[in-house]
Amino acid sequence: MNELIIELSEIAPREFFGQRNANIELIKKYFPKLKIVARGNHLKAYGGEDELEEFDKRLTMLLDHFAKYNKLDENSIERVLTSESKEDYETSARSGEVLVHGIGGKLIKAQTANQRKLVDLAYKNDMVFAIGPAGTGKTYTGVALAVKALKEKQVKRIILTRPAVEAGENLGFLPGDLKEKLDPYMQPLYDALRDMIPHERLEGLIENGTIQIAPMAFMRGRTLDNAFVILDEAQNTTHAQMKMFLTRMGKNAKFLITGDPGQIDLPRRIISGLKEALLILKDVKGVGMIYLDDKDVIRHPLVKEVIAAYKDIENRN
Repeated sequence: MNELIIELSEIAPREFFGQRNANIELIKKYFPKLKIVARGNHLKAYGGEDELEEFDKRLTMLLDHFAKYNKLDENSIERVLTSESKEDYETSARSGEVLVHGIGGKLIKAQTANQRKLVDLAYKNDMVFAIGPAGTGKTYTGVALAVKALKEKQVKRIILTRPAVEAGENLGFLPGDLKEKLDPYMQPLYDALRDMIPHERLEGLIENGTIQIAPMAFMRGRTLDNAFVILDEAQNTTHAQMKMFLTRMGKNAKFLITGDPGQIDLPRRIISGLKEALLILKDVKGVGMIYLDDKDVIRHPLVKEVIAAYKDIENRN
């Protein structure tokens, strides 16, 4: 029988082992062929060579997790011991982590499987399309990712845009100054930001241009460097608008495009730039695509029923 001895020299063994060795008892269930003994600051395992090699690898991942987060719980143990590789585990851990500490201590993170996939894709790709019906958290999760990137100084600014299709992007006839004209179309973006950034701080960031909220027409001619850019309601872009927007991408930029192909407000016979882009870019390396559905709706429970009812009618026609 082979023996493996691991010394826990830089962490508190009691915290790693858990109360009454609860963590070790859980780990034992994943390695039934090994005899595992925790004593002092040592962990000893006895068994076959292959099992010990796998145990050594997984325990190293657990120790890395503990060193990073200063805690070990049932969920993290399960993720480490069931992931196919270290890379898969690290991606899973990132996607389940708190993205932003919002107002009043609110913990903002991906709440559904597809939202976690969206987070994963955003970490792996510089351009991501998030497609799905209203209430699935596309925009909200995207704004959280953008705020996180800004706070961690991965980017220097956040740019949020959406096509003001209801006004034909011709806002001159509306009363008030430019901001007052734009606000009704940008309200969902403001709402998400207000959940994540204190009011005075948010106003300051908007005033100095660190956070910019504008209709698509204002993107023309710009090169968007060092920015996290979100195009919301992208189903209402035309071919020309979508191509213009996608080619604004500059150095160290992240682009997130969200939309619901089932809620297109464009005039008839005009093809949605979003639908077209999904077909054109589906095989382009560096572009990620995630499709959310009614299982991801986190609004009032009736919203799921409404979506399902409309989908049923649309499928009949």
